[in-house]
Amino acid sequence: MSRSALFVYLAAPALIAADGKQSQAKPESLSQEKFSEIHAPLLRPNRTQDAGQLTERVARSLPAPATAPGALARRNYVDQHIFAKMERDGVRPAPLTSDGEFLRRLSLDLTGRIPSSDTLREFLASTDPAKRDKAIDKLLESEEFVEKWAYFFMDLFRANGKMGRGQNLFHYWMKENLRVDRPYDETVRAIVAASAKSNHVVAASNLIAREHVQGKPQPDDGTDLGMVQQTDTHDELAVIYAQRFLGVNLSCVSCHDGKGHLEKVNVHLTGITRRQFYQNASFLGRSRYLMYWENGKPQSGEFLIDDHSAGYDTKGKSMIRVPRFGGPNNPAFFLTGEQPRPGEEPREALGRMITAHPQFARASANLFWARLMGVGIVDPYDEFDLARQDPRNLPKGWDAQPSHPELLDALATDFRRNGHSVKHLFRTIARSTAYQLSSRYEGEWNESRTRHFARKLVRQLSAEELHDAIATATSRPGEFKMGGEKMPMAMQVSGPAGSGDVKSFLSAFGQSNRSNPPKDPNGSPLQPLLMMQSPVVNDKVLAKKDSRVERLLASYPNDNAQVVDELFLATLSRLPSAEEKKVSLGSMAADRVRGAQNLQWALINQVEFIFNY
Repeated sequence: MSRSALFVYLAAPALIAADGKQSQAKPESLSQEKFSEIHAPLLRPNRTQDAGQLTERVARSLPAPATAPGALARRNYVDQHIFAKMERDGVRPAPLTSDGEFLRRLSLDLTGRIPSSDTLREFLASTDPAKRDKAIDKLLESEEFVEKWAYFFMDLFRANGKMGRGQNLFHYWMKENLRVDRPYDETVRAIVAASAKSNHVVAASNLIAREHVQGKPQPDDGTDLGMVQQTDTHDELAVIYAQRFLGVNLSCVSCHDGKGHLEKVNVHLTGITRRQFYQNASFLGRSRYLMYWENGKPQSGEFLIDDHSAGYDTKGKSMIRVPRFGGPNNPAFFLTGEQPRPGEEPREALGRMITAHPQFARASANLFWARLMGVGIVDPYDEFDLARQDPRNLPKGWDAQPSHPELLDALATDFRRNGHSVKHLFRTIARSTAYQLSSRYEGEWNESRTRHFARKLVRQLSAEELHDAIATATSRPGEFKMGGEKMPMAMQVSGPAGSGDVKSFLSAFGQSNRSNPPKDPNGSPLQPLLMMQSPVVNDKVLAKKDSRVERLLASYPNDNAQVVDELFLATLSRLPSAEEKKVSLGSMAADRVRGAQNLQWALINQVEFIFNY
């Protein structure tokens, strides 16, 4: 932050007062152009270029370069692939980021929290050459890691009130899976094959319950299967499983053949027919979804899920898709044509086939890579074109989809060999030099270098991360409820929470409502207004209610310089420059309380606070 930028914030009149006021498919009649327009929301464009442009803009507003000296070591196979490609293409990488920036970046990526001042001081003072690796290991074993990634999976699976009380149970189960580092393939198989007399007592069944399509508002009797549109629910689950676990979007072919529609979008899907989709959904055809009801009223979010139905109805009516026109309903996996083994339960067979296929490990590794590195090796993570993965065997006129095909295969192989351990995958990526590069780039930046991962790509903090960063920096926790308990942090609860100003703040910064797939936060004019005016920020920086500002002023009654240093460390994870310190001390000299409050307010409103870089 320049002196002038900080001065503008601190000199603004009365920003915060000392008192705190303030198949046999029916032929399609659509043209290719009209089809593309209608289907645009389902087929999202690659956003790699946007990530590179955003990083370049953010990097220009960061303080003076903070980099670690020395050559860039190739620490594991990730670096071998990343830096070999840069060498071949004549691309120069960014330098290694500093220790302070590394710890802040790592803490946000693994736990969704900014590091405490004490943790940061200890890390910066350490001379242990392995301190970065040790920090990675420590954060991976923390409860904060469990909380952040359980919240991530709840967003990914759109876990909301459609699960009823099962939402909290599913959240608890996901946290337990993360604590013990349960193999991810086991978790997925448990979800796909889950049965339950009630999803309120069997955690894994709640994704199935959440995806039900309601058929009518009231039941005719206690065994009325029409309360849930059974076949539409089969289809919804088939689409969700393929997209979340295999990175393949079957939304379009659930309504019509890919041929004649997807040639400009996805080569592989042009070879998939709606009849094949029927067969893939037929793994779920024997499943029943029965909504409980008592005294003539449905019990919200409670379902019996079993496998006593007659099978997938390829001529069944649909509430959300074009009419079904018939076809085969013998289960066959859409990627291989494989059918269940003799005596094997179809849903168990589907879970086995999904997790045994190489695409499961590739899609999973790519998803988690994208979360740590800014964009996926294939981007978006859930729009794989399986015909464009091998650069040696590409369809005419098409480029390879992955930026680093060999690295993606290596990550998938490593993930599989290490028991589908999410922690092992995170550790491998975070230990790489590629992850630890600076987001600043010396010299002129060329957009083509984004796909080389030649610098660390920045990302805006999620709504929950931003709230929790403000709470941590100011030492003023939030108030969220889960069950009968109060939780201080947004990512500790099972779903989007908060009311009043907190709810408005989180919503403006992109909090998922879990009715639709999660989205990356996008900038809007409302966001800076809320950062400057919302009580979520303004009330927490006041010198009262045991806030950080109040404690620092009391702890250092005659040392404004120490107060300034501590506010910078707690908020931006770094000490101030000489210029910043001069401006800050000048503000506090005029009015100590108001100056300290306005200083932390100004720091929270800096670009470097709102982004992970």
